[in-house]
Amino acid sequence: MEALLSSTTLQLKPLHPPSSFSSLHSPFSSTSVLRIKGSRKAETFIQRSQFSTVLPLRVSASSQAAAAETSTSISIPSEMKAWSYTDYGSVDVLKLESNVAVPDIKEDQVLIKVVAAALNPVDFKRRLGKFKATDSPLPTVPGYDVAGVVVKVGSQVKELKEGDEVYGDIHEKALDGPKQFGSLAEYTAVEEKLVALKPKNLSFTEAAALPLAIETAYEGLEKAGFSSGKSILVLGGAGGVGSLVIQLAKHVFGASKVAATSSTGKLELLKSLGADLAIDYTKENFEDLPDKFDVVYDSVGQGEKAAKAVKEGGSVVVLTGAVTPPGFRFVVTSNGEMLKKLNPYLENGKVKPVIDPKGPFPFDKVVDAFSYLETGRATGKVVIHPIP
Repeated sequence: MEALLSSTTLQLKPLHPPSSFSSLHSPFSSTSVLRIKGSRKAETFIQRSQFSTVLPLRVSASSQAAAAETSTSISIPSEMKAWSYTDYGSVDVLKLESNVAVPDIKEDQVLIKVVAAALNPVDFKRRLGKFKATDSPLPTVPGYDVAGVVVKVGSQVKELKEGDEVYGDIHEKALDGPKQFGSLAEYTAVEEKLVALKPKNLSFTEAAALPLAIETAYEGLEKAGFSSGKSILVLGGAGGVGSLVIQLAKHVFGASKVAATSSTGKLELLKSLGADLAIDYTKENFEDLPDKFDVVYDSVGQGEKAAKAVKEGGSVVVLTGAVTPPGFRFVVTSNGEMLKKLNPYLENGKVKPVIDPKGPFPFDKVVDAFSYLETGRATGKVVIHPIP
């Protein structure tokens, strides 16, 4: 578990879519590279190529060690690199395209130069076609979580400006009409209301690990009526959502007791996140514990067992799998205001992202990142960085 904890991260080491993915000649020629020093360990490399628009960009270093700001300019090309798929299926349907049209923005949207993105189980379930009845039309650029720099704003955008470092889940509804154009691209467009300023102490990689998972964790706790003094059992405490449920329950909601399950090798992680009781699911059955809980947060699909661990009158939050009363199905609605509310807890270090030790995966290894996520063995979040 060495190097597990750092000051800010537990490092376990379309909008309106383009009418088509353009087959025009790519503008990404090897002209020059603009290096912008940024978030702590990371440097953002933004390629300068054929100019369609040139905007002044003021990039603030988010490292505590970096004190200066850099003023420069950044080009917005007409085409870019993006991952996409034209059919539902396994990871084999994913293709890295180099001539995808940079999306236009609507009046209420911003265009983001993507610096880091993260994968979620919903990404591969969507790619497999499990939500095709409510999905946007193919082809699809996947990706929900994003962290990056605003390079263009719509006419109705009120708070954000060019140069702002932001993060968020770009799809308001995860399953109901998600955008055709996601975050696994050099640029993406998103409504202003869905993103927030990136916490100053977090790198883009760290920030990208948060949005969908932390919003799911927080909203699920709210819907379960969780509050100060109550107890909670988190099933899948080392996962992307579970690791944040533990922290939010303990440090934001004021839980009286937090228990969580994981495999043997991740028990110490659970304790470091704030779990009072770390349960090894390979050795004991949590449903047989004498103490029951006010809320059980099931992120792994064990609804029937979860129902046996909750107190009478309690609630079971179910993200996946069958629902057994008193469980209820829950799908998050993304909201940038929620991220703004949680930013203080992220900036003071009480709540921290957890990033899987195999990552971050570079942009050209997205297929490997998906394959790894789909094993179900990831700890925390699988992040994609750097993005060209």
